[in-house]
Amino acid sequence: MKPGRFITLEGGEGAGKSTCLAFVCDYLKQSGRDVLATREPGGTPVGEEIRTLLLHGRHRMGSDTELLLMFAARAEHLQQVIRPSLDRGIDVVCDRFTDATYAYQGAGRGIRAERIRALEDWVQGSFRPDLTLLLDLPVAQGLARAGNRSAPDRFEREQHEFFERVRQGYLAIAAREPQRVRVIDASQDLSAVQRQLRAALDSIAA
Repeated sequence: MKPGRFITLEGGEGAGKSTCLAFVCDYLKQSGRDVLATREPGGTPVGEEIRTLLLHGRHRMGSDTELLLMFAARAEHLQQVIRPSLDRGIDVVCDRFTDATYAYQGAGRGIRAERIRALEDWVQGSFRPDLTLLLDLPVAQGLARAGNRSAPDRFEREQHEFFERVRQGYLAIAAREPQRVRVIDASQDLSAVQRQLRAALDSIAA
């Protein structure tokens, strides 16, 4: 049995990840793949409790604490959900993964990449996504979209400059790893975004 593919969706606030994740899963299912959708932080009972603490906790926390909680949730996610599903031949489509840590805690919070990389190597070893879809759009446009949703979480309450750093962090990753990371112009209308997603998925078709 061939292992499944691990596909991640990344992007800043208001990029449309939820809508795009549903489209990606449906497209893969239509091509005959077994698919599991999941998210980070989260994906397991422990991960979901950590997610609540990170996004909606009542107490301030330091950047290092935030980083360690992200990887604690990720370790559980990999062990309990991601790796077993891939081993069974299931494609796993994940809303955010370690690229988000480099973008938000690294570029956004200012934690050095070397410190993040040490945790990445410890928790993941050589494991990396087969394909990452980076939904990119101008920060102001994304924040305007996000502002039309529910009350902002702890990250969404950050300032514009924080999200500019996050965006540049993501684009730097894409520039370093163009074979893995496909930049999707999320500022376009939905049909145009979906055409880009189809093209990226077709490029890794088995």
